[in-house]
Amino acid sequence: MSRVALLLVLPVFLACSKKEEPAADTSAAAVAPAAAAPAPVNYAGKWKVDVMPEANDSVLLSYTIEATNDKTGWKIMLPGRDPMDVRVLSMDNDSAVLENGPYESVLRKKVQVSTHSTMHVEGDKSTGRTIAHYSSKGPDSVRVLRTSGSRM
Repeated sequence: MSRVALLLVLPVFLACSKKEEPAADTSAAAVAPAAAAPAPVNYAGKWKVDVMPEANDSVLLSYTIEATNDKTGWKIMLPGRDPMDVRVLSMDNDSAVLENGPYESVLRKKVQVSTHSTMHVEGDKSTGRTIAHYSSKGPDSVRVLRTSGSRM
């Protein structure tokens, strides 16, 4: 009989018992609000760009680039050449990735070159790297160049 009484009393006891709420965790630090994303860079305008070897500051070539704030309408003007369209592969808040060519190299006469460049902008200044792929009868050669630009 004691088992039967226990089986009858136990559900009543459990139903009447008060559930305890877990204590609030006050040890967690307040979460700081997320920082606002930086405003996109204004690429639009004309830029004078100097091209230098990777290892020193000797200017090998200067050119002008006309940029827009989207991936269309970019032009590069090499000395003594007609303007060429630039392919903008990507744009971020402060960086653009560009491709150009093939075209006749300014630095290596009668050699075709294609370039892959980065442009990092801060205010009215830019820095970057250009990888130049030169075509020849033998294996292609590659040269890494630095760029430094300023808004005109």
